[in-house]
Order: sequence, then C-alpha cells, then structure tokens
Amino acid sequence: MKSDSNQVFILGSSRIPFAKSQTVYADVTRKELMVASLNGLIRKHNLQKKFIGDTALGCLMNSSADWNLARECVLETELDPNSPAYNTQRACATSLDNVWQIAMKIHTGAIDIGIAGGVDTNSDFPIEVSDQFRKFLMKMNNAKTFGARMSALTGASFGMLKPRAASVTEPRTLMSMGQHCELMAKEWQIPREEQDEVAYNSHINGAKAYDAGFFDDLVIPFHGVTRDATLRADTTKEKLAKLRPSFDPKGGTLTAGNSSPLTDGAASVLLGSEAAAQKMGLFPMAKVIDVQAAAVDFVHGAGLLMAPTKAVSQLLTRNQLTFKDFDYFEIHEAFAAQVLCNLKAWESPTYCKEVLGLKSPIGSIDRSKMNVVGSSVAMGHPFAATGARITGTLAKLLASGGKKRGLISICTAGGMGVAAILESV
Repeated sequence: MKSDSNQVFILGSSRIPFAKSQTVYADVTRKELMVASLNGLIRKHNLQKKFIGDTALGCLMNSSADWNLARECVLETELDPNSPAYNTQRACATSLDNVWQIAMKIHTGAIDIGIAGGVDTNSDFPIEVSDQFRKFLMKMNNAKTFGARMSALTGASFGMLKPRAASVTEPRTLMSMGQHCELMAKEWQIPREEQDEVAYNSHINGAKAYDAGFFDDLVIPFHGVTRDATLRADTTKEKLAKLRPSFDPKGGTLTAGNSSPLTDGAASVLLGSEAAAQKMGLFPMAKVIDVQAAAVDFVHGAGLLMAPTKAVSQLLTRNQLTFKDFDYFEIHEAFAAQVLCNLKAWESPTYCKEVLGLKSPIGSIDRSKMNVVGSSVAMGHPFAATGARITGTLAKLLASGGKKRGLISICTAGGMGVAAILESV
C-alpha cells in the first residue's frame, strides 16, 4: 500500500455519541446503534441508494441471533441493498482491522469504495443458557416418544437453569484485562499519579475539542444524546485521586477514573480510491499508508497489553520512520496504565533490544501530540467501535491542515495489538 498507484483514502466518518452501558442506550439494540452510525455516514456524504463495494462491521458482544449482523445493518440503511457486508472480530482493534481489510480491497482494485465500522453494547448483552440446559433442550427436542422424553428428564436440575453471560476475561488465565494491566503497572512501576494525569488530560482535551466544534461533523446526535456521555469536563486530578482501586483493592493503582468504562456505541469510516472520490464528489481526508498486527505470549510472562509495542516497532521499521516523523499519536486508552507501559517500553534500551530486536530504543513520544482531542478513558470504549472512532478522528486532524502524519496504536484482548499510519493528502 506504499506505492503511489491505487492509493486508499479516508473519505469520511460518522459515529453516535458513546455512553456508559446500562444508561441512555439501555433499551437500544446493537443493530440499532450500528445502523444509526451508518445512516449518519450515508446522509453526510449523500450515499443514499449508492452501491458500496463491501462493508466490514464487527461486534465483540454479539448474539447468535445476530449471526449476519453486518449484512442486516446494511439492509436496514439507505444504501443500495445490493451492497454486500460481512462480520469480523479482532477484539478491541476490530474496526481498525476492518479499515485495513477494506483498504486492501480498494488497493487491489477489487472494490473502489467501502465502509469499515464496529459496534458494541453491554446493555444489549448476550446471555446464553448453560451447557447442561442446552444439552437437555436438544435431547427433549430429539425425543420422539414419551419414554424418550422421560429419559431426557433424568439428571435435570434447577441449577442448569442458571444463565451464562458473556465474559471478557482471558480464557487461558481467567483474569480480566484490568487485572492483567495491574500486573503491567507493577512491572513497569507506573505511579498512580501519572495514570490520573493521562486520564485528566483525556477528559480536558475531549471537552475542549467538543466546545471548539471539532466533533460537530463527526458525532451525530442519537437517542437524545449529543456528545459522549462519559466525558467529564469538570473532572480534576483531586477528584481522580480519591477513587478507589478497581482491580486490586489492597495495592492497585487502576481505578474507574483512569480506566475506560464499559460503553455502548458505534462508529463507521468511509474509504475509497481517488477515482471513487472524484466520481462521488467526496473530499479525501487522509491516506491509509500501512497497518500492522502483532501478538505477545502473555500466558508465559509477557504483559497482556504490550503487543502494540511490537506492532508500532514493525511499522516504523518497515516505513523507515521514527516518532519524530509524526504530528499526531492516537494511543487507545484501554487503561491509562497501559498507555504509560507502552510509552516506557519504547524508551527502554533493554526492552527494545530483547523484545523488539532493535539496536537502540525507539524513543519518546511528544505528549503534546498524543490524544489531543481526548481518547478512550474520556470518550468511552465500545470495544469494536474504537478503531473506527480513532481513524475518523485522526483523519480529520490531518485534514485540518499543516500536519502530515499520524500514528494509531490499539491494544486488544488475547495479547494482540494493531497499529496504523495515516498521512495527509
């Protein structure tokens, strides 16, 4: 994707305001959230009745009833119903990965325009029956005689009626992401004060950006909400300092204030070739230059959320760039501690040599260029929607003029990370 031919552009983005789960979107389905974001994109760019080459949408907290969620969402919109769509999932980097997939299809000429997006809601939460009850129901359904039905009842108990809710704990460690990040914070000696500082800046930068009108054409009002409901313009470092640890009551430093909240929301990004942009009268906002995924062996000692250090390192090496070549850094804030661990790792000669295979440290990021309009601690983190939110945000920053290049970094469950480079047009 680095050749001048078949360049891929971000042509626009749209998202609904994010909100804390079980609040303003408590009665809204995941499909309704995603469709609202898509329709915002469609109306913003006059895509009504237009054919879209492909649409990649993802959702982590999905239901078996929504096995064809992406296609059903597209059919619910004002797009040409002949437009195909498919489901994806790469944990918290799902919609950034979708940007990559759609960009590659455009780059190869398979399509000329596409949509990438994602949605998640912990309000429309999928709840399953227990394995025991599932097997019981299947036996009862297959029983053809009275005797067979009575036999199926053998071993039945009230305990099997207990529902099973989806979980975001790691199957191999049975630990939550927050518990894993507490271990990282201790390993890298990340002080509570520094975490609260990152959280404070996220809220303040986000609030200032909203007040300045930056999000006016990126965030569409939905369900009576006009801006991210988790954003707190009145937060202070003193308020953050009073919050109790969330994952380690005795010696923890991660709190509800310096961690991203469970969030409902959806976001989408429009991508296309130069020819498609000209044909549809759209203004290219930024170019997709390169994307990289990586993983770490967190089961055997690596920090669960350290994979972005590898993804970013590989991107920089392949594109022969350093941190000094970037004007913006969009570092997803799953936890403020995770951001700080990654930053410290890039500065560490030992880590960069032994883990990243580099001769010298990557170096420091200019904090004044990082998450300049807020990020996940303040805006919220609907898992599969975050990548599209960040991509749309960075594209607008680059389109605002005077700045050339931006870096995206997202950590995910399963010890993975995805990073991307966007450039101005």
